[in-house]
Amino acid sequence: MKVMATWSIRPGAFKEAVKHFLETGGKPQEGVTILGRWHRTDLSGGFVLFESNDPAAMYAGSAAWGPLVEFHGHVVVEDAEAGAALSKLFSA
Repeated sequence: MKVMATWSIRPGAFKEAVKHFLETGGKPQEGVTILGRWHRTDLSGGFVLFESNDPAAMYAGSAAWGPLVEFHGHVVVEDAEAGAALSKLFSA
C-alpha cells in the first residue's frame, strides 16, 4: 500500500532534525520504500510517499523521527485504481 505523509519539524528541533537527516540520509526502515520526498521551501517540513505492506515498519520509522518531526499519513490510491473502483460502483 502507498501512504502519503506530511511532516512538520517540531518547534525548536530544526537543527537536530537537519543533523539527523544528513547523518542518516532519511533512509526508511527495512520493508518500507520511499517513492518520493519533497521539502517545503519555507524549511518547516514536507511530503513523502511511502510504499509498504508492513505497518510495524512504518510505525518504527515514524517513532524514530517522533521527537523531531510530526507526521500525518494517509493511505492513497492512484487514478487507475480509483477509476476501477468507481466504475464498479457506478456501472450497475
